[in-house]
Amino acid sequence: MTAHLHTIETSPPAVAERGHSASGVARIYLLEAKYELLKLLRLPAFIIPSLGFPMMFYALFGLLLPMKASAFPMATYLLATYGAFGVIGIALFSLGIGVATERAQGWLAVKRASPMPLPAYFFGKYAMTVLFSALLVILLCLMGAIFGDVRMPASQWGLLLLALMLGGIPFCAAGIAVAYLVGPNSAPAVVNAFYLPSAFLSGLFIPVEMLPSFLQSFAQFLPPYHFARLALTVIGVEPVANVWIHVGALVVFALLFTAIAVIAYRRDDGRTYG
Repeated sequence: MTAHLHTIETSPPAVAERGHSASGVARIYLLEAKYELLKLLRLPAFIIPSLGFPMMFYALFGLLLPMKASAFPMATYLLATYGAFGVIGIALFSLGIGVATERAQGWLAVKRASPMPLPAYFFGKYAMTVLFSALLVILLCLMGAIFGDVRMPASQWGLLLLALMLGGIPFCAAGIAVAYLVGPNSAPAVVNAFYLPSAFLSGLFIPVEMLPSFLQSFAQFLPPYHFARLALTVIGVEPVANVWIHVGALVVFALLFTAIAVIAYRRDDGRTYG
């Protein structure tokens, strides 16, 4: 039903009537975001793992196990790292597996053949990734504040949310790159092969300080490590002086993944329509 409604509201005659006015284009973008939200709300296979797993891991390792990471209680430390873990998962599964599946079903070919601007399709994906990421981080913060006695000023809570939202951008680009490099059957395996090992080696499951020294050195070459350290800077674990190192690393990874995604997209476009 959602697909049919979407087709009706963004069909070529409807787009033609709106022309290329700013209000018409804005409505297309909002419709894409709306129907992406409706689709995801009807997919428990996406909602349960993307929201449930990080919350479950945080409850187990951050709230129930009486350990400490450096001078910080585990509930405070892992609030930042499991927030990063959850945001990465939402970005990779929503954009990586989601786009790969719709690409194989021919939905992207329909989008490109219609007068609708293709960036609106990706806007809808990005918007829902940000929305679900924000929801997850808020839920984790509530768990930490209520059950883990995590206390921070309101400005620090807000800064943590902002850091986790912006730090997830490189992984959105990585998801699109995966979607255009592999097919829908391979996408879950590729995503998990990158997601879980890199998350563990970057100290998202347990503090990186608990890993062997050679793994701590290797972690600095992984995107999730710099994402987690950026979040840890907000809560005071990481020195503020290092913030630009982590921001710079994330920017480099974002540009790299975006370049790969663009090349893969153009290759796919040429193969389909060239």
